[in-house]
Amino acid sequence: MSHPSPASRPAATADGLPPSPFAGLPGALDRFIARGLAKVTGTTVAPYQTAVIRIGFALTELLFLLREWPHRDELYGPGSPWSWSMAKALIGTNHAFSVLMWSDSRLWFEIVYTGAILSALSLLLGWRTRTSALFFMIGVLSLQNRSVFEGDGGDNVLHIMAIYLVFARCGQVWSLDSRRARRRAAEGRPGATDRTGLVLWAAGAVCLVAVTATGLLSGFWAVAFWVALAAQALWWLLGRYAAGEPRTVADMVANLMHAGAMLVIVVEVCFIYADAGWFKIQGSHWQDGTALYYPLHINDFTPWPAFSHLLAASGLVVMVITYGTVIVQVAFPFTLLNRKAKNVLLVLMMCEHAGIAVTLGLPFFSLAMISADAVFLPTSFLLWFASRATGLLSGSGRRGRVPAQRREPEAAASTLLG
Repeated sequence: MSHPSPASRPAATADGLPPSPFAGLPGALDRFIARGLAKVTGTTVAPYQTAVIRIGFALTELLFLLREWPHRDELYGPGSPWSWSMAKALIGTNHAFSVLMWSDSRLWFEIVYTGAILSALSLLLGWRTRTSALFFMIGVLSLQNRSVFEGDGGDNVLHIMAIYLVFARCGQVWSLDSRRARRRAAEGRPGATDRTGLVLWAAGAVCLVAVTATGLLSGFWAVAFWVALAAQALWWLLGRYAAGEPRTVADMVANLMHAGAMLVIVVEVCFIYADAGWFKIQGSHWQDGTALYYPLHINDFTPWPAFSHLLAASGLVVMVITYGTVIVQVAFPFTLLNRKAKNVLLVLMMCEHAGIAVTLGLPFFSLAMISADAVFLPTSFLLWFASRATGLLSGSGRRGRVPAQRREPEAAASTLLG
């Protein structure tokens, strides 16, 4: 029988005992934490996923507001069954935020609704994303809190994510902001004065002073907006007059806040699916596999009655979809431990939401959920998809390698933005 050579044996400790298997654990843990901190403070975590969810949620809100333009008065305006006085009484108890409560005039409502559309379009294109994300949040919260009984579930997701996007650096790639930064760097003037940004900040400061002085804005939201305004000013000052270590520290803080926002988005999506799946398990119709049958016979959820009735007529299809929905939703948070399993279930969930959009007539709910799911998409897939889309739009969409001029990650889809 062979024996290990003396050189391969672990060195004994001073008391003659073999060393502990956890002897190097503190050092390894320190190195792991150091690498993690360097990553979340020195780089923008998941920039492509952040860009996709920015585009997805902005597109969802933009399409919804344009679709409901003819009905905007009945939904959120003075003609709504949920009157302005009723909304004001409710907001007085739950302290929700809505600038529509500042006035009940039709002119003010039209200004807010149009502003919400413009902010969604600006965020979609990635133009002044820090400012656009803030105004996007104001538009979403103002409209949804005005009429809390409107929506189909996707509005709740959009409501939450709009707040998180304010803290995320969502314009690092695939945005007009990143395109402008690349052009300035190529021209050798990365620190040039941003006149448009200064005008936007000054206009925001004037508006904030006015609404604060008139008492329209107070409490938590007043503090939040003043802090945001001061942070924007500090960011510009550091970039203009202290481009060394102070600006580096500011970048680290911004990256850390961004990483925290992305972590919260990931956890939020996991909670949504886990909560939905476990509540479904407790329902008798989900347990016996017939839950899908009933919405397929409700007029409000059957945009294609013939197709819905055809699906409902097959007991096997109804059972497979019902059980499959529960399995996918309950299992998804656990599949994050395995990349391949996660990708498979991610495709299934997106297909499920696409089916809900077509079959049950809930396109905006489905688009909001698909946008939330996009936070888990692999970076390699996003870059491949962007290069293909760019190639098709530029007329050079051929199978094969990505053209050399499009291999830089930051420029993977610049032609999409003009």
